[in-house]
Formats: sequence, structure tokens, C-alpha cells
Amino acid sequence: MASFQATDRSPLRDRGQRRMVLTAGLGFFTDAYDLFIIGTVTTILTPIWLLSTTQLMWLNSTSLLAAVAGALTFGRLADRIGRRTMALVEALALATAAILSAFSPNFTFLLMMRIILGIAVGGDYSTSSIIASEFSRQKTRGRLIASVFAMQGLGLLVGPLYAAVLLGSGVPHDIAWRIMLGSGAIPALVVAYLRYTMPETPRFLAGVKGDAAGAAASVKAVLGDDGGMTQERVTKKLSSRPFLLRVIGTAGSWFLLDIAFYGNGVSSGLILKALLPGATLLHTILISAGIFLVFALPGYWVAAWTIDHVGRRFMQTMGFLIMGAAYGAIFLIPAITALPVLFLVVYGISYFFIEFGPNTTTFVYPAEIFPVNVRATANGISAASGKTGAFLGAFLFPLVLVDLKLPGLMGILALASIAGAALTLLVLPEPKGLALEEASGERGPSGSLAG
Repeated sequence: MASFQATDRSPLRDRGQRRMVLTAGLGFFTDAYDLFIIGTVTTILTPIWLLSTTQLMWLNSTSLLAAVAGALTFGRLADRIGRRTMALVEALALATAAILSAFSPNFTFLLMMRIILGIAVGGDYSTSSIIASEFSRQKTRGRLIASVFAMQGLGLLVGPLYAAVLLGSGVPHDIAWRIMLGSGAIPALVVAYLRYTMPETPRFLAGVKGDAAGAAASVKAVLGDDGGMTQERVTKKLSSRPFLLRVIGTAGSWFLLDIAFYGNGVSSGLILKALLPGATLLHTILISAGIFLVFALPGYWVAAWTIDHVGRRFMQTMGFLIMGAAYGAIFLIPAITALPVLFLVVYGISYFFIEFGPNTTTFVYPAEIFPVNVRATANGISAASGKTGAFLGAFLFPLVLVDLKLPGLMGILALASIAGAALTLLVLPEPKGLALEEASGERGPSGSLAG
């Protein structure tokens, strides 16, 4: 039987628990900054390095493809070696790749650094939410995991604003892009320090390693109290039917979501250029930042504060359906694209419900509904599936935008959104309000071990 009363009932004001959220969340701030700043960097680099369309596509998307390998590898290792160790390794790799990217002499070297960075980002996706979930209290676990993810929103906002400041202050383009890439090392090094000083999660120590004393020490180090902590080793198999179906649900919905989210995010400059062909680079950057500030950023935090009330399943389904309606409206009424203000409003609404919907819940779900001994592995598989969708979106969107124009592109996104809603309703359970050991299928509500 598993019980973590000190963790499940700890007050939200607890400093140790907030520090865990900050440690995990800063990693996501860095991931978002590093992944999405490349859209601005490639726009600057295209005339400097005379990048071809193919080179542009690879630079925009290769980190996402590398993140697939990173999520799978780090997820499996986090279930074998530990969450803390793998989280520290990926933070150091992230900092190293950012620094070296700033000194890239040519396309090939920069591409290699983007691959290393992507592997590290994938590793963060497979560990950060797990760290948050395994230290969170029962009733507000969704809020704490979602708060980690909401740090992505700050990274997404800081990126274009930072780029706008550099370009607006007159920094030469051939220096500005290097500063943009190298700056990603600063938060990554802070994250590495915080992760070096944090303990391993108690649930991993007890449920995977069988180290009850170490688990109690971990809880006490973070919360100051190890009372009520018991745990047996967990030996569940991910291939068993209930968990296999859950993997299909989490991986499939994340794949469909990221096609839209990353395709839109990395290609936002191209979308705005198609909508406003006469706009300058600085103008499109500021418009993109404005859309995100008004629509997307509030969505992250509304999701974090309401997810434990409305539930993961409802929020994910609702978000997918409203995304589908917004994209479908642009597809069915192409004249919207001739009215930039109206288009940006509809586009912005879709952004809000991406964040107040599946972009948050696809991150939260895998950290809750799998047993501790395969939790990071399942999370890694789900994140890898998402990043596969992200790669396809970022890689193919520039071509689709040319061939099908904005309405055709939005039609594809509408279909993906509807499919995501259907998959959520058919496969995924609702973990709201359950102890982590109940939500993950390790034991039933009565406290008995689940079969």
C-alpha cells in the first residue's frame, strides 16, 4: 500500500514545495525560450547566411525532432536512475548548447547545436512534470503541475520581447541573433544549480528503489515532516491493457495538439507575413508578442487555477473543440484573412483555448495516470509523440502555407483538433481529486493495491 500523507496534505504555502515547482518551472521557461526564439533567429539569418528554404525548415524544426529522442531516452533513464539526476544532466546540456549556438560559424554547426538542445528539451519534458507531481499535495496537484507548465508562457513572451528590444536598440543583426541564442544559457545554469541542490523525489526512492528511509528523508528535506509516509515497491507493466490505452490517449492527444501549437508558434512570423506582407520584422515580432500577451499567457494561468475544479478531461476536450471551431471558421470563411484585425482576434481566441485546454492538460495527464515505476517512461513516450507532431507542424507548415494558403492550413488544424477531442473522450480517465497512487492505478480508493 502507498501513502504519502505529509506530501498529499502539505499546505500550499510550504516553501519547500514551492521551490520544487520553481525548480521544475524555470526549466520550462528555458525550454520555451530556446525552442521558439529560433523563429526570429532564422528570419534574421536568412539574408545573412543566404539560407535556402530547406535549411530554414531544418533549423526551425530539428530541435523538435531531437526532442523525441531526448524524451524517450531521459524518460526511461529517469525511471531507472532517478528524476533528479536526469533533470540535472539535461539542464547542463541545455546551457552548453545555448552557449555554443551563439558562436556558430555556419549552418551545419548551428544545426548540430539545435539537435543537442532539442535532446535536452525532450529530457526536460519527461522529468519536470514528474518532479512536480511526486512532490505535490493531493487536492491541488493539477494546479502545481500546470504552474510548472505555465512558465513556458513566460518564456514564449520573453523571447519575442527580448528580440524586439535588441533589434529596436540598434544592435546589428549579425550580433543580435547570437545574443538571442546565447542568452538561453543564463536561466539554464540557474536551473542546473537548483536541481543540484534538490533531493530525489520520495515516490521514486520508495516505489522504485525500495528505499523507505531515503524517501522519508526526502519528504522531510522539502516539507519538514515525513509523517505518514509508507510505500511498497511498484512493479506495474506499461504494456498491460489499462496503461497501454492511457499511453495511446496521452501520446495521441499530445501529438495532435503539438501539430497546431508548434506549427503556429515557430511559423508565426510566416503566418503574419502572409497576412501583413508590408510589415517589417520588428512589426511582426511585436504583433506576435501582443497576441501572446493578450490571449495565450492568461490562458496558461487560468488553466492552472481552475484545472483542479473543472477537471483535466473536460478542459482538454473543451479546448480542442474551441480550437477546432476557430480554425474551422477561418477555413470555411476565407474572407476573414482579408480582414487582419478580425483574423487576429479569431487566431488569438484559438491561442487562449490552446493554453486553457490541451497544451496544459497534455502536460499534466502523463504525470498523474501512470504507476511510479513507469511514470517517466510513459511521460517520455507521450512527450516524444507530441514533439513528433511539433516537428511535422514546424517542418511542413512553411510548405503548406505556400501551397494551401492560410485557409487551407487552418482547415488541417481544425481536423486535428476535432480528432484530439474525440480521443480524449474515448480513452482518458479523470484524475481530479484523487491521490497520486489512486490516479496512477497503483491502488484503489480503499487503499488496496490495484491489480
